[in-house]
Amino acid sequence: MSSKRVAAFALVAIVLLALDAWLPSWLNPYYATIVTRIGIAVVAAVSLQLVNGFTGQFSIGHAGFMAVGAYTSAAFSVYVGAGWLESLLGLLPAPLARSLFYPLVLASGGLAAAVAGFVVGIPALRLRGDYLAIATLGFAEVIRIAILNVDAVGGARGFSIHAAEHPAADLRFEGFGAVYAVVVVTIVVVARLVYSSGGLSFRAVREDEVAATSIGIATTRIKVEAFVVASFFAGVAGALFAHSEGYVHTNSFAFLRSFEIVVFVVLGGLGSITGAVLAAAVLTAAPELLRGLGEWRMVLYSLLLIGTMLLRPQGLLGNREIDLGWLRKRFG
Repeated sequence: MSSKRVAAFALVAIVLLALDAWLPSWLNPYYATIVTRIGIAVVAAVSLQLVNGFTGQFSIGHAGFMAVGAYTSAAFSVYVGAGWLESLLGLLPAPLARSLFYPLVLASGGLAAAVAGFVVGIPALRLRGDYLAIATLGFAEVIRIAILNVDAVGGARGFSIHAAEHPAADLRFEGFGAVYAVVVVTIVVVARLVYSSGGLSFRAVREDEVAATSIGIATTRIKVEAFVVASFFAGVAGALFAHSEGYVHTNSFAFLRSFEIVVFVVLGGLGSITGAVLAAAVLTAAPELLRGLGEWRMVLYSLLLIGTMLLRPQGLLGNREIDLGWLRKRFG
């Protein structure tokens, strides 16, 4: 990855951390929730961009991996982590105790989703196009239905992230720090993967899988690697969602959620990280900002999607990135 892109992402990180320190002091809870959901949407969109945009596969089951991460992290927090957090709060200042606890929660969700991604990816990624889409969608629905039948995580009632035996341990994430720290990590990891010299393999698979195989690229390994990394961050996004909401239900990970994430990727531009970020932010905020229009809200939202695809069929940014060089060219 070029030094310009590193500098651009470092600038983004500084801005996000500054917002975390500044925004909560005056932002009302409703808008704070929107800002949090934007961050979660960005993590999901950027991770799917690695599979659909840079590797050229067609996965529409991303919500399934979010569900795995959400429920695994929620179960970890309630049944194991709450006791640990309560002990840490008795020994350390609350901010430090939580900063040690939260990464464990996120890692539990991410690793569970990565394992699921590996198990699903080995057979599914031998398929292409519509067949892969159907396989990933089927996986997402199987996961959702399976969770509905597990009483330990609430089943059809949903699962509240609250441990009654440990009242001092508030398991919900507060502020934007955890969410936007993950946003930065996700962007940097995906950018390092696809814009390094090794990242050429991802794009080679996207452009022509047969040609990539003929020059010695292990295309199945590359696709599985992309799928597992994307699944990991989808699981982390699910963990963030569960712990920011304080409650999780399978309805939050239905087919429409998977479709929504695909729209973020396509609308932002296949092969553009910043495009996925921009589309996820705009399309997550738009329905809420238009809520005052009542029933016309979703009509205008749909017209926005249709108009964008008519005017920019390649997506908002195509396969370009917004980096320091692009900003200098435009404004310098």
